Amino acid sequence: MSDPREHRHRAAVLGSPIAHSLSPVLHRAAYAELGLGEWAYDRFEVDEAALPGFLDGLDGTWAGLSLTMPLKRAVIPLLDAVSDTAASVEAVNTVVLTDDGRRFGDNTDIPGIAAALRERGVERVGSAAVLGAGATASSALAALAGICAGEVTVYVRSAARAAEMRAWGERLGVAVTTADFSRAARALTAPLVVATTPAGATDGLAEAVPSRPGTLFDVLYEPWPTPLAAAWSARGGAVLGGLDLLVHQAVLQVERMTGAPTAPLAAMRAAGEAALAARAGH
Repeated sequence: MSDPREHRHRAAVLGSPIAHSLSPVLHRAAYAELGLGEWAYDRFEVDEAALPGFLDGLDGTWAGLSLTMPLKRAVIPLLDAVSDTAASVEAVNTVVLTDDGRRFGDNTDIPGIAAALRERGVERVGSAAVLGAGATASSALAALAGICAGEVTVYVRSAARAAEMRAWGERLGVAVTTADFSRAARALTAPLVVATTPAGATDGLAEAVPSRPGTLFDVLYEPWPTPLAAAWSARGGAVLGGLDLLVHQAVLQVERMTGAPTAPLAAMRAAGEAALAARAGH
């Protein structure tokens, strides 16, 4: 961890558990590329109960925070203002700390998903499918609001989750239908499939990948590739992974926290790939 006495500007990622987070790797790579030698980025294990005290203990050297689970909603009452993007899904993954001590919450996951898809040439689709119904699924729906011309089918495991996702669709202006997760193989024929489920949840779908698949965005990044992503790629389909999302949302975080007009996407992605390869023992 960095010595705070050596740096005039500080940022960090908070969450619980947090040891696995790649955010320090990505942000430090950006600082190095941008020549921001006085900037430090660390990680801290912080749960919902500890969050208010942590925020109150920050001094004027702090510029921003990245938030992961379980803090994305818990932080909202502790902020002075929240962007329309974050408010749309009631989730904040970025806090910018201003010089006058104000806390501004934003969500870079939503534009990060859209930017990652745009990078791969996916700017408009006729329909889409989402696997899962957690916080990332609602962010995916928000991103799809500007990409999907037609219906989004969300595959869930309970009636309560189905009702929740239909409500999110109504709120976000997305035509959402829901289906039971037991029928998730049907999702794979959609031109765009966004998998937001935990590790292992989609492994059984690998054999159901169609002969000519569209685009798969699987938000996991470790272990990678998932069996579904590997099968998809083997059949010639376009595949995006969790690192794509992580890098694109981190690019936006770096720009918001440091004021840099453009964050170094290529350097950040290379650093992330190297870190994952090292973890895998490659």
